[in-house]
Amino acid sequence: MMSNISSKAEIDSKAKIGNNVTIYPFAYVEGDVEIGDDCVIYPYVSVMNGTRLGKNNKVYQNTVLGAEPQDFKYKGDASKLIIGNGNIIRENVVINRATFSGGSTVIGNRNFIMEGVHISHDTNIGNACVFGYGTKIAGDCDIHDNVIFSSGVIANPGARVGIAAMVQSGCRFSKDIPPYIVASGSPITYGGINATILGNHGVEEKVRDHIANAYRLVFHGQTSVFDAIMQIKEQVPDGKEIRNIVDFIKDTKLGIIGKI
Repeated sequence: MMSNISSKAEIDSKAKIGNNVTIYPFAYVEGDVEIGDDCVIYPYVSVMNGTRLGKNNKVYQNTVLGAEPQDFKYKGDASKLIIGNGNIIRENVVINRATFSGGSTVIGNRNFIMEGVHISHDTNIGNACVFGYGTKIAGDCDIHDNVIFSSGVIANPGARVGIAAMVQSGCRFSKDIPPYIVASGSPITYGGINATILGNHGVEEKVRDHIANAYRLVFHGQTSVFDAIMQIKEQVPDGKEIRNIVDFIKDTKLGIIGKI
């Protein structure tokens, strides 16, 4: 199918535009850009060099994709922003490409990125995440699948968030947030397991109980995180979710929220 591209959009002739793409007036697309089939680019969107958009994405007004990194180490390298399929990127979002040549900022599939979100250089976002109004995600963060940030969340550089975790409004964090939990408060801490989301994803009640027991050992036991991992292995029935928790905590470099 032919694309529907306004004559009032400014599109470099080198840009690669897929089939059935709609680009509204006053959008700006640079030359080293690929836009996949069935995307919609609304007015005043800027799609900058190094951006690779998959299929069926909607990008709303005043968003900037592939902006140069806000990083003092950036020296003009030709890096990438890679965005998957089926994402909704609302108004006034800024997503930076990576700092160094060969690096990429990566956004997966089916994410909902609300108004005013900023995702910084070299960050990796999984699939089916929701980022609420005004959320700011610093560079080199790693956000796993099915994560929800409420509005006004601030993730500091290098932080990780595990699968199906939820961060409540106004929280800021510099340490890792493990899978399946609700993180809340100031300072941010463990607020229980994300039982509703786990149920919506078909996790059985007994498995949810096992997850809750694992986190009691981590957050309420009078032991180190290392000892808590050993206790989880000894006391909590094994399963995919429990292995995800153990592996995530073992891999932490910044530490876990709520733990010294």
